[in-house]
Amino acid sequence: MSKQHNFELNFSLKGNASIQIGIYFLIAAFAIKNILEGFLIDDNAFGMLSTELVEVFITIITFGTFLFSGLALYFKGKRKAKKADYQLWNAKTKKIFWLMILSFIAIFVLLLLLLNLGFVDMLTPTFLLLYGLLIFLNKNKKRKDLLVLTGICLLLAIITMLIPGYWYSSLFILGIAHITYGLVVRN
Repeated sequence: MSKQHNFELNFSLKGNASIQIGIYFLIAAFAIKNILEGFLIDDNAFGMLSTELVEVFITIITFGTFLFSGLALYFKGKRKAKKADYQLWNAKTKKIFWLMILSFIAIFVLLLLLLNLGFVDMLTPTFLLLYGLLIFLNKNKKRKDLLVLTGICLLLAIITMLIPGYWYSSLFILGIAHITYGLVVRN
């Protein structure tokens, strides 16, 4: 394999990277749920915060999830490239990297826009649809098993549109799906 055509090895959702991303989704969903539930309870510390501060905490958790997910993909790609003695940064991996970064930024900005416009019930379905689209667009011809994650995202987005209170379960299921995918599709 040429050193210029190794983008399949870099920035892939196989193995530990998918497991880490699934764990980040589980932690983020649990933290957001606890903040929102605590906000509704008077005796809880989050109950004394303003809605703006709660939004800031949730935004920070969401940004942290995106950041750590991207870092998990980067460090897995770096380990893989070093182990296989490939060049990590070539023209294709740079293109994929910048497309991923721009996609994460676009998803994050769109979620912030929906939040500011008051479409809170559409946050999770929009995220799931865009995340599923991102996974679908970044798959290659050999990795058709990523369609399972895309299908799960689409199904969960539809369910969350119909039942807005299902957001926590949808994010939890997406985290479990990532962990399962990482365990099944090892390196």
